Amino acid sequence: STQSTGNGNGGTMSPVVLYSKQNRVATITLHRPERLNAISPAMPREIREAVERAELDDEVHVVVIQGAGRAFCGGYDLKMFAEARDDSQTRVREGAREWDPTLDFKMMHQNTQDFMSLFKCTKPTIAKVHGFAVAGGSDIALCADLVVMARDAKIGYPPARVWGIPTTMMWIPRVGMEKAKAMLFTGRLVDGGSQPWIGDLMCVVVRGCEAAAMGLVLEAVPSGELDARVDELARIIGSVPRNQLMMSKLVVNSSIANSLPNTQMMATFFDGFARHSPEGNWFKRRCETMGFAMAVKERDSGENIAEGVEMKSYQFDKLADSKL
Repeated sequence: STQSTGNGNGGTMSPVVLYSKQNRVATITLHRPERLNAISPAMPREIREAVERAELDDEVHVVVIQGAGRAFCGGYDLKMFAEARDDSQTRVREGAREWDPTLDFKMMHQNTQDFMSLFKCTKPTIAKVHGFAVAGGSDIALCADLVVMARDAKIGYPPARVWGIPTTMMWIPRVGMEKAKAMLFTGRLVDGGSQPWIGDLMCVVVRGCEAAAMGLVLEAVPSGELDARVDELARIIGSVPRNQLMMSKLVVNSSIANSLPNTQMMATFFDGFARHSPEGNWFKRRCETMGFAMAVKERDSGENIAEGVEMKSYQFDKLADSKL
């Protein structure tokens, strides 16, 4: 049977994450299909709670995470926040606090750890990706041990162009430093697997076939075969004893256990800085004036971003002569 893991968004009874179990497989379903399963305040916690539920169930050998409707996950639900007017008079009138990077870090670090429950769970986890797994949605998918995508699905982190850094930073252990840098530096749409890196600058998105070719995901299959392929993979993994699966997973995870927490700490701090840098504030203002969708389209067009906004470098011994 399928059950909700919590009370949903904003204290309502609408389920945000569903949980079901059958034949040694626990299935976690992101359930905001009307918003392309965009990440709500309740979703990170409910993902962790669902993973913990599977962890404690001796009948479960493997966990599958998927999205309801047309996509896996479209990232954080930022439209309302991005388009909201944010001037100093409004902040004073409404009693809102100024941005504190440490409080931002605590909030986003908790979300990152909730997503990382998929990685830290002692049972194998599989992300089944269709439609989109972008921005925060890619953070969730790449925390799973294995990712199987539909060939026409897209995965990536568009805010790497401005206004974000992937907090889980699972790109590096999956594809290595050079390809991770290329993905985050260029911000281009990659498809087909045959085009050079320098080309059509659109957004940090990779189609399923290219994601598999570069080693970002395990494999990409025709969309009509995705369910059956993941079911078969889960069945094969689920046939293995739990203790054997646990030992295999822990020993592989240990290879990055020392470096990953520091990388994620830096990424999470920088994600907050990226949203509040001069360029990040410029993007926020563009969202306010032209709407989130149009601002994103402009950001991902390949044209210069926030031209004229960047601050000049300065040195301590020349501060007296500079105009900051």
